[in-house]
Amino acid sequence: MTLPLLTTDRLWTCPNCTMRARTTRPDAPIPYHACRGLNGLTAPLVPEGTRCKVEAVERADYVAGDLVQTDVDGRPYMSVITTRDDGQDCAVFAPTATGSARE
Repeated sequence: MTLPLLTTDRLWTCPNCTMRARTTRPDAPIPYHACRGLNGLTAPLVPEGTRCKVEAVERADYVAGDLVQTDVDGRPYMSVITTRDDGQDCAVFAPTATGSARE
């Protein structure tokens, strides 16, 4: 008796560029990539066949001296939002804290 091999392959794609990926573990995290369609920002891939929109949100506040995520053109961004028919996901680019030591 032969048993069929059950695979857990999952195909991922980006709606903004041509990036594709495959995961084989059922507990694999969502893959991210530097998206050419979003000027190099880190964006999640979505399961292949998912109808959605992935868009970057520019920072609306004053950057001052914060170390923030920028695209290849130097514009600051605060998040990437994935909008599907059944809800939204958001990847936030939090500013990096800095400090200095004074004597």
